[in-house]
Amino acid sequence: MFAVIFRATLNTNISEQSYNDYTSTAQRLRKKALADYNCVDFTSTFEDGQEIAISYWHTESDILAWKQDDDHRIAQQQGVESWYSDYQIEVVEVVRRYSKK
Repeated sequence: MFAVIFRATLNTNISEQSYNDYTSTAQRLRKKALADYNCVDFTSTFEDGQEIAISYWHTESDILAWKQDDDHRIAQQQGVESWYSDYQIEVVEVVRRYSKK
């Protein structure tokens, strides 16, 4: 199992329209990753201009396929050009996982 950890700071001068585009794009792409690219789980939180999103995947090849998706690539470019002042992505292998359900 792999996890992708995405951390970003939203631009402080983002317009309301651009922010609305950002949130609707994020929701649409999350659904697409889960439905079309074998994403196991995808969760995010946003507070004080900071976003943290963590997605879980069975294989690294699924992550790479998702990275190349046309809609995802367009959103990545929008993020670089207008949505984020900075971002960081980490791809990690999950060695151990515990839970209580």
